[in-house]
Amino acid sequence: MAHPVNDHALDVIFRDARSQNGFLEKDVPEILVRAVYDLAKMGPTSANCSPARFVFVHTPAGKERLLPLMSEGNRAKTAAAPWTVIIAFDLAFQEKIPQLFPHAPGAKDWFNANRDETAFRNGSLQGAYLMLAARAIGLDCGPMSGFDAAGVNAEFFESEEGEMKHWRANFICNIGYGDKAKIFPRSPRLEFDEACRIL
Repeated sequence: MAHPVNDHALDVIFRDARSQNGFLEKDVPEILVRAVYDLAKMGPTSANCSPARFVFVHTPAGKERLLPLMSEGNRAKTAAAPWTVIIAFDLAFQEKIPQLFPHAPGAKDWFNANRDETAFRNGSLQGAYLMLAARAIGLDCGPMSGFDAAGVNAEFFESEEGEMKHWRANFICNIGYGDKAKIFPRSPRLEFDEACRIL
């Protein structure tokens, strides 16, 4: 039987975790980025369809391609982050279902009528899993919607050969060790009775 995680883990993942606007000049080794993915991939998706795709931008050449496509307010923080992840979804995700859901290989046809919706919804879930996984292993995240999605798709995906040409950007997240001096005060959250109903 599963046991609840301790309060420290809840603080790290939720209560004390903040969206970061700046990052320390501290290296994040690739092995940690791979560990983040290896945790995130375990989160549930519809029929294990796993449509999220992640482009980890780390090199100066990669940042040079991405930075002009970020909104002005997000450019400096993206330049400073050790890693920036383009969290995308694969419009051809169904091709992987026989591999991912082997006991029902015909499941690839379940999503013909709602392919895009399924890819977006489950890819968004996986993007959130990635952020929680990063926090769980001691990294900080700065998720962003402020970017030129059509430009990112054109620059990174649509012009590619092979599987990547079917990928589409959802949102972007900087990952590293956050600069606490650049955090805004925490904004309010809705109370249970404002956001929830029990039926």
